[in-house]
Amino acid sequence: MMDRRGFLAGGTGLAVTAGAAVRVFAQPQDRAAMLAATDGLSTSNAPPPGGAVDLETAAGMAWLYGVMLIENANARTNSLKLAAPNTLLHARTLTTVKSQSVTTPNNDTVYSRAWLDLSAGPVTLDMPRSGDRYISYAFMDMYGNNFAIRGTREDRGEDKRIVITSLNTASDSPPAGVAVIQAPTPWVWLLIRTLVDNDADLAAVHALQDAMKLAGPARPVPAPEAARDAPWDAYFTSVQRLIVQNPPPTADASFFQQISPLGLNPAGGFRAEKFTDGDAATLAEAAKNARAAATDARGNATIRNGWSYPQKNLGNFGTDYLFRARTAVSGLAALPPAEAMYMRPILSGQDALDSGRPWVLKFAPGQLPPVNAFWSLTSYEKTPAGQFFFFDNPISRFAIGDRTPGLKHGADGSLEIYISRTNPGAAKAANWLPAPPQGPLSLVFRAYLPKPDLLEGRYSLPAITAG
Repeated sequence: MMDRRGFLAGGTGLAVTAGAAVRVFAQPQDRAAMLAATDGLSTSNAPPPGGAVDLETAAGMAWLYGVMLIENANARTNSLKLAAPNTLLHARTLTTVKSQSVTTPNNDTVYSRAWLDLSAGPVTLDMPRSGDRYISYAFMDMYGNNFAIRGTREDRGEDKRIVITSLNTASDSPPAGVAVIQAPTPWVWLLIRTLVDNDADLAAVHALQDAMKLAGPARPVPAPEAARDAPWDAYFTSVQRLIVQNPPPTADASFFQQISPLGLNPAGGFRAEKFTDGDAATLAEAAKNARAAATDARGNATIRNGWSYPQKNLGNFGTDYLFRARTAVSGLAALPPAEAMYMRPILSGQDALDSGRPWVLKFAPGQLPPVNAFWSLTSYEKTPAGQFFFFDNPISRFAIGDRTPGLKHGADGSLEIYISRTNPGAAKAANWLPAPPQGPLSLVFRAYLPKPDLLEGRYSLPAITAG
C-alpha cells in the first residue's frame, strides 16, 4: 500500500538473534556498527536486498519489528481504562513508585496523555500559554516516532490551536493561529510533559492543565492486544492486526519482502494455523531469542567518560528496527535529542551499576550541563526484564537536579551528587540520591532543551566514580 510518506533507500537496520548467534540485516552504512553492537556473525548471513530469509530469521526480525507496536498498544489499553479515546487524562502529581506505569518514568514533569483515534475525523488541541515554564506536547505514531513536538521549543510559551488529522484527510488552509499536523498512523499517542518545580508549584500546573482542551469524535475502545511475553502465535497475531490498523511507512516495503516466509505484511497475511508443529517450535525459539536481543542495552550510542549518549535517531527511528525495539522495552515514549537528551552510565559494558556501592558524580566549577530548560539525574532499579522503575526509599527522592531545593555547591562552584543505599551523612545529605535497596542500579541523566555544546558533543558529562 502506497501513501504520501514515500520510500527511503534500502535495508532494514535490524539484528536478530538466531540460536546462539546473531544475524544482521542493516543498511550498508549501518552494518558494521550493528555487528559490533550485537556480537554478530559475518555479513555473509545477510540476504541480498529484498531477498527472503528463512522462517526462523524472519520470525526474529518480525518480533523486533513489532515490539514497539505491542508496547504502545498495551500502553494504550492501560490509558483507555481511565479515559476514552480523544480525551485528555492528567496526572496531578509527579510520578512515584505507586503511580508509575511505563518503563523509565521521569520525576520532573507531570504527564498529561491522550490516545487519539483519527479514523473518524480530526482532533483539535488547544495549548494554553505556558510562559517561561517548560512544556512539550509530543505526538507519537504507533511505530514510536515523534512526528511532531509542540510547546516551549516550537511555540515559545505562546498559546496555540492544533488540528491533528490522518494522512488521507484533505485540509483547507487553516485560519490564522491554527496549525495542522498530519499523523502517519490513525492512532496517535499524545504525551504532554509539564515541568513542576515543587509541591507549591502544583496549583499553577493544575490551572495550566485545566486550560488544555482536546476535542474529537467519540470512538470505541479497541480490544487489548498480546503482551511482549505472549506465545509466538498470539504475539504475531496482534502485531499483524496492529499493522493493518496502522499502515507502516512505505520505507518498510523491503522488510516485508524479507520476512515473507512468516506471512506478516500490511495486507494481513499472517495465519498462525498454517504452521506445522515443527515450525511452531522454530517460531517460539526465534521469539525467545528476539526478546533477549531487545533487552540488550548495547547499541550505536556514543560513549564518553563512561556515559552513553543517545543516537541521533532516538524518537524518530526510520528503519533502525533493533534500536526501536530496544527503546520500546527500556525507554518507551523517549523524546528526540533536540528536545531532551538521555544519558546512562555504561561501565564495563553494563548499563547497571552495583547498588551496594556508593557512587559520586562531580561537576567541576563552571561545568554544569548546558541546557535551555533543566537537567536531572534519576535513579532506577533495573528489572530482570530489562526495564527501569522507581523504588521505595527513605526520603522518597527519585531524582536530583538543578531545581532540587537545598542542593549544596562547593565554595568554588563545583557540585557533587552522592548515589548510595544509605544516607551519606549530614554534610552530604542534601545532595543524596538513593540507590535501590536490592536490585541493580540504573541512572538516567536528562537534559531538556540541550544547548548546542551538549547536543553536538562538545560538552561531556563527568565520569561517575565509586565513592
